[in-house]
Amino acid sequence: MKKFIFALLSVFAVLTLLAVPVQAKVKHLSYLHLKHAGHVKNANYLQSHRRRAPALPPIVVANISIASQTMSVSVNGWPSGYWAISSARAGYHTPTGSYRATRIARVYFSKKYDNSPMPFSVFFYGGNAIHGTGHISQLGRPASHGCIRLHPNNAATFYELVEEYGLSRTRITIL
Repeated sequence: MKKFIFALLSVFAVLTLLAVPVQAKVKHLSYLHLKHAGHVKNANYLQSHRRRAPALPPIVVANISIASQTMSVSVNGWPSGYWAISSARAGYHTPTGSYRATRIARVYFSKKYDNSPMPFSVFFYGGNAIHGTGHISQLGRPASHGCIRLHPNNAATFYELVEEYGLSRTRITIL
């Protein structure tokens, strides 16, 4: 009889544990633990002291090679594009490093360089951007004031990827 009651209680305990969501149990037990330890001063403690989830890895990755004047783009690790670019010509500088996209503009005109059109701009460092150009014949060699120039169709493709997946999920690396 004792074995039967023990087995019944065990089954009841397992079913009870399965019925309560795991997150609620952990939150409740953490709160009780903290309250009994004297760490909880008010009911909003857990709201203000939750751990942040780790940052999600970038989805859209643009790797730009100044040496070969190319840009490769991958989405979720899958190749999505490989294009010729133009980076800074002599006397100008394209920043190297790893950046997140900071803002996008479908239509933009350079205030610094005679209102030059910069269609499908993806800004990554101050006024530097990856954008389309009308100077297609210069792609594949340094020709810009510091931005990364692309064929307008390729710039539109990259812009749409960044717009779809978000600025924070885009990583731009220039070597």
